[in-house]
Amino acid sequence: MIAPESSPLRALDLLYDRLATDARYDLARPGYSAQKVSFCILLNPDGSLSAIQDERDTSGKKPLARLLTLPGQAKPSGQGLNPCFLWDNSAYLLGYKTADEKPERTAKALAAFRDRHVALESTLADPGFAAVCAFLRAWTPACALEHKTQLDDFAATGFGVFRLVGEHAYVHDRPAIAAYWAKTSLAADPNTTRGQCLITGDADQPLAQLVEPAIKGVSGAQSSGAKIISFNCDSFISYGKDQALNSPISQSSAFRHATALNALLAGPQSRLHRVQIGDATTVFWTGAPTITEGFLAAFLDGHTPESESLVQDEALRARLGTFFEVLRSGGGRTLDRLTDDATTPFYVLGLSPNAARLSVRFWHAGTLGSLVEHLRDHYDALRIVRPPGPQNPEFPAAWQLLRQTGRESKDISPLLAGPFLRAVLTGAPYPPTLASAVIARIRADRDLSYLRAAILKAFLNRNHDQKIPMSLDLARPEPAYRLGRLFAALEKTQEDALPGINATVRDRFYSAASATPSTVFPRLLRTYQHHLTKAAGERGVGLKVNRERLVQEICSGLADMPAHLGLEGQSLFALGYYHQRQAFFTKADTEVQPAA
Repeated sequence: MIAPESSPLRALDLLYDRLATDARYDLARPGYSAQKVSFCILLNPDGSLSAIQDERDTSGKKPLARLLTLPGQAKPSGQGLNPCFLWDNSAYLLGYKTADEKPERTAKALAAFRDRHVALESTLADPGFAAVCAFLRAWTPACALEHKTQLDDFAATGFGVFRLVGEHAYVHDRPAIAAYWAKTSLAADPNTTRGQCLITGDADQPLAQLVEPAIKGVSGAQSSGAKIISFNCDSFISYGKDQALNSPISQSSAFRHATALNALLAGPQSRLHRVQIGDATTVFWTGAPTITEGFLAAFLDGHTPESESLVQDEALRARLGTFFEVLRSGGGRTLDRLTDDATTPFYVLGLSPNAARLSVRFWHAGTLGSLVEHLRDHYDALRIVRPPGPQNPEFPAAWQLLRQTGRESKDISPLLAGPFLRAVLTGAPYPPTLASAVIARIRADRDLSYLRAAILKAFLNRNHDQKIPMSLDLARPEPAYRLGRLFAALEKTQEDALPGINATVRDRFYSAASATPSTVFPRLLRTYQHHLTKAAGERGVGLKVNRERLVQEICSGLADMPAHLGLEGQSLFALGYYHQRQAFFTKADTEVQPAA
């Protein structure tokens, strides 16, 4: 037996069994798939049209297609005719498309749909199916023009299904039709290639030619779905191993892992399992039902017990509050407060779009206990003096931290999210590109925010064993840290001398001061004397005395002025600047004392 942690597809294959027994997930049974339905063709028993009904969910701000379990899998891409069984889009069901540029092709789609079903009428012998066939025999594309307004509204997107007047169930759910589909869809084709499944390890299995149903719900991927495993180049089909036979997966496992993944990405409970981290749509799950699984998405998305979006969910607020206390106090050792077993397996999978396919950005398998321990270590590394305000969260989400590396979300490097999340989940060193990207944004924006300072502190503490404290360290000897403190003192003196100034020395000189201090600080120190004299005239001699004492204390530890600071040095410079700035705002200037 292949271990679940060895492959995300194996873990998803096993997850199918768990979700199939939970009615909340409404998991598709074998031979079926979840599809977005927006309209229903309501038929009389004789097959005449009664109405075309809007089947969308209208309870929200805007109508949304309903997710229904339908026979078959997602429509394959391509230009060929591929009618589905008792469901499809308006072109196949009614011979109509909005702003149709190829009406001849649309008419052929209706004919192909009609031919497939009429050929099965005698085999099924079901009144509901007979009504559908009667409708299809009588319907023409010209008939659809009488319902153009409706079709251009709710039937323009999404799929349609059939139902008889007076019945609640759709035609495809009628017992005789469901029994027929179960028998035919699961029957093994004698011509199907058989072999060993790479996911389960089982031998002599009918292999999936196209590997898996389409995966839907990955941000940026094709709306019709994409695949994790597929091949379409000659270099991948040598030795006669065409389509997917060079990565053999059984038909059963292909359906199981894809159905479970679709449930996490776009199913009725997807809000509990899916978050966006950089360009990666990330899903997670536990090996058994847990309390943690119910609130972890809200936590990873940056929600807190005080979030307005959680006002109506007291249970979720309470669990988040408990989890915050777990992170503050005991990590995985106190998971019993949530009644969860710390040894429960925990899985994280990150997917990104790649043309018609999906790329696995990252995969992590561990336990709930290790997850919480590593989260606690991560937030301990980030912890730094924090200004008040909701924009400065105690436990910032991964996306909030990654957002500090780009001017906009789309500017975040696609190669950063995976290594960063892996570091958070495993306790590994943070990627060096994280700190360099933050430094670049600080220099470009001339803004050293709480989150950016926290990232640099975590980077230095974990990657360089710096042991930087939360707040100002007056005894810290590194020249880069002291130069950052000095720069903050010079800026504060300028602000005291010129209240309301539009551009401070930070706006004009931060980039140069943090990279090549020897070329900038002599000039800044000369200007500082002028600012200090003016500030003393405005606010008294006491400010001048204390500020000079502070500057002298900082400079006393500087043997010389470095000509250049690298990544580690610029990070220390930023933290020295941030710590000193926060010290100015957290206690009176007269309380700033030099180190003994």
